[in-house]
Amino acid sequence: MISVILADDHHVVRKGIKALLESEADIRVSGEAGSGAEAALLAGQIKPDVMIIDLMLADMSGLAVIRQVRKRSPLTTAVVLSMYGNDCYVVEALQAGACSYVLKDSSPEELVRAVREASLGRRYLAPPLSDRAIEAYLQRSEESRLEPYEMLTSREREVLHLAAQGFTSSNIAERLFISPRTVEVHRARVMQKLGLRNRTELIHFAIRRGIILEK
Repeated sequence: MISVILADDHHVVRKGIKALLESEADIRVSGEAGSGAEAALLAGQIKPDVMIIDLMLADMSGLAVIRQVRKRSPLTTAVVLSMYGNDCYVVEALQAGACSYVLKDSSPEELVRAVREASLGRRYLAPPLSDRAIEAYLQRSEESRLEPYEMLTSREREVLHLAAQGFTSSNIAERLFISPRTVEVHRARVMQKLGLRNRTELIHFAIRRGIILEK
């Protein structure tokens, strides 16, 4: 029996996923979390086989939760269920330790398959992500020494992603559970490492990188 916990800040979404998974004979939903902090705590207590998590939770990023869960429950694998299909998000999730990535408009069968594959420790990316995401992942790994973005720490990348989406330092601090001053330090380091001079250049970089979509 595959033990699963769900981490999504939308109650209706969690209930729908739970109903789907528990219709499968080999899957059991062992717990639900409505926030990132709750998910990390729950995973440490239950130590499930699989955690299904949204990337954009109200209190912190799903990437940060995945990293915490890897420390608290090393055998728990993560399935990201997200509305974001950009290569950048997929690669970031894989690098953070996610095992599978499924889009929210994927079929129910794709999510069930992702859970089963993740429980076996196998990577699974639901179509249409598979080919292009793996290629991007491998290419960026090979070019990591030449790509300034790869010089950023995990925390600096989180700050970059949130800042590019328009969040203020205070907003980012609340989501990542750090002080606004620490956010400013990370932001300054991001700007320096990427050779950016202002927020406009940061936005343009994020668009080129695929972190955000051009409006």
